Amino acid sequence: MFGRIAGRYDVMNTVMTAGLDRVWRRWTAEAAAVPPQGWVLDVGTGTGDLALDVARSAPTAHVVGLDYTGPMLARAPAKAAQRGLAGRVGWVRGDGQRLPFADAAFDAVTSAFVLRNFADLPAAYADMARVVRPGGRVVALEISPDSAPLWRPLFELYFGRVVPRLGGWITGDATAYRYLPASVAAFLAPDELAAVMRGAGLVPLPPRRLMLGSLVIHIGFRPR
Repeated sequence: MFGRIAGRYDVMNTVMTAGLDRVWRRWTAEAAAVPPQGWVLDVGTGTGDLALDVARSAPTAHVVGLDYTGPMLARAPAKAAQRGLAGRVGWVRGDGQRLPFADAAFDAVTSAFVLRNFADLPAAYADMARVVRPGGRVVALEISPDSAPLWRPLFELYFGRVVPRLGGWITGDATAYRYLPASVAAFLAPDELAAVMRGAGLVPLPPRRLMLGSLVIHIGFRPR
């Protein structure tokens, strides 16, 4: 599915969010609290936006972007060059639920709009926790079904009715964007996701709610 929309994925994100997705990713990169010379893994990197934001916000960091979908990942190097970040990120094709890295290899693990797509979220979190060092963070930006009650009907109308039409028009694949609201509706509320983090051995930090709770930056800390 993601391979089919790779060519217009970035355009759709910009239109769908009125460009705010760039701001949300920058905040997510900053929430990773990457130490100097730190190592960061961006899981489900797609076309590389969050990995590049991490590279820009942490100039001495070593950043790796991993994604399973080849057509998405193939667009990342050119984007890095366009942003003056060529060579700052290593791009790896791999499975986000079976990370091809050693234990405690990274100081932070990030993701954006990825958690809803895991077939086994607890297993994915356990593997992300495995590769992060003690004292490091697992940080995830995700759409939440638990937005403010007064805002929720408008949010659901936009995501359920408007976004699939936009997706069909811009990418030619409305099916992919009908999947989006369905996956959000089936996803976990922040307190439920915190329980998943605890099960993976992470200590949840207070979630950072954006857009009246319709988006959340989830932060898990691996204790020393």
